[in-house]
Amino acid sequence: MSDLFEKGMQVRRDMFGPELAELAVANASDFAKPFHDIMTRYCFGETWNREGMGRRDRSLATLSMLIAMGKEVEIKMHVKGGIANGLTVDEIRELVLHAMIYCGVPASFTALRAAEAALAELDAAKPA
Repeated sequence: MSDLFEKGMQVRRDMFGPELAELAVANASDFAKPFHDIMTRYCFGETWNREGMGRRDRSLATLSMLIAMGKEVEIKMHVKGGIANGLTVDEIRELVLHAMIYCGVPASFTALRAAEAALAELDAAKPA
């Protein structure tokens, strides 16, 4: 494994949990393996590890872009990653409200639904 791949896997483990990170790569079909390899090396290994911006700020920027594009599945995933990277529930709520003005109500409502689902899953996963 390349150094960038391992660095990327560590970011994925930190943000999405070791099980999800490992399963995504291990269960990738032969068709999808090159995609996961490139995404792990360049997206998470190189970009998320750059020194110019911390993970918390990268999460905020990533969520902003995903909200603007209306990418519900990815918003849900990155809400969880954002919490792991230090974003608060209040900050995520404010981002969704802020997006309503700049991205429109439909994009913001998509983000609201995705964020609520992600936060509910995180609450359900907490030990009692």
